[in-house]
Amino acid sequence: MKVKKLIVRFDKGKYPILIGSNLVSKLSKIAKENSIFFDKCLLFIDRNVPKKILSKINSSLKEKEKYVLFFNANEINKNQKSVNNILEALFKKNFSRKDCLISVGGGITGDVAGFAASLFKRGINFINIPTTLLSQVDSSIGGKTGINTKYGKNMLGSFYQPKLVISDVNFLKTLTKRQTVCGYGEILKHSLIADKKFYRFLSNNYLKILNLKTPFIEKAIFESCKIKKNFVEKDEQESGLRKTLNFGHTFAHAYEATLDYSSKLNHGEAVILGMRTALNFSYVNKFLNHKDYQEILDHLKNPLLSFKVNKFFSIKDLNKILSFMIKDKKNDSNKIQLMLIKKIGLPIVDKKFSKAHLRSFLKNELIN
Repeated sequence: MKVKKLIVRFDKGKYPILIGSNLVSKLSKIAKENSIFFDKCLLFIDRNVPKKILSKINSSLKEKEKYVLFFNANEINKNQKSVNNILEALFKKNFSRKDCLISVGGGITGDVAGFAASLFKRGINFINIPTTLLSQVDSSIGGKTGINTKYGKNMLGSFYQPKLVISDVNFLKTLTKRQTVCGYGEILKHSLIADKKFYRFLSNNYLKILNLKTPFIEKAIFESCKIKKNFVEKDEQESGLRKTLNFGHTFAHAYEATLDYSSKLNHGEAVILGMRTALNFSYVNKFLNHKDYQEILDHLKNPLLSFKVNKFFSIKDLNKILSFMIKDKKNDSNKIQLMLIKKIGLPIVDKKFSKAHLRSFLKNELIN
């Protein structure tokens, strides 16, 4: 399979995203080809990454002085303690800013490593190797890093761009169907906010994509990354347009936090559930036309994608959900900011609603 390449440009430079198979076995060569030179590296690795693939990464870095730090990747461990563990390792081994921190794992692993990379001596070289579909199409692009606090998800973080992103599709073969569905949620989101033609492709081929069939999965990853790249390049610091990428996420993050980031509902599933809630909200408030609403709803009725709020929550959770929505970092007033949708491919940015308005809507969602 031919390697697909995207270049993400931002104010202070640019970096490539490479999409292909068996890329990690050429990691050192790829780094050199992209003018990333280092003698020493720390590999921050999700414990779920298969040893067989890790051995390929080790072999590709045989000429480097390398150290390994394993990580139990989950939302609970996406915290300051995990960041401190990375920083401690870098200091103990006397890393310089010219050395390299390499993340090997899903979005949680990349967010923690990226945040640590931004802090260490005000910035060390950072290579991101996302290993899940969700991280390959979303969190590895755009330089957002962050950790969770008791006040909510990703409440501490920074914007810090990697030097290189390597999306090796071989990692996807090790995922569960549940993990694949989570990634598909973000792919679907990108189509809904930006590209009706891509949405049609997904609608016609989603089973092939969920089953990781070539060339459908590669095209889905590439087109999804391209959409996110376009938003990020226009608004690196999320001051306006980039907020569109949060479609469904205000609800999703509140759902995750309400469940204390438990495995009952992981991030990708929360995003699908959040999008469905945002779609319902868009329709009830007469932003979204009936035809497009019904079409998207039919797509989400597939058993693998069918998530409903009242399956996870009841009326007794309403105040807790609202409290997390109010604390969402996108809010800049006492109102709750939502990203909604007008029709397939056309989002609505920066709509703000009162707590009472959301309470009435969510109460109905939880009952019906």
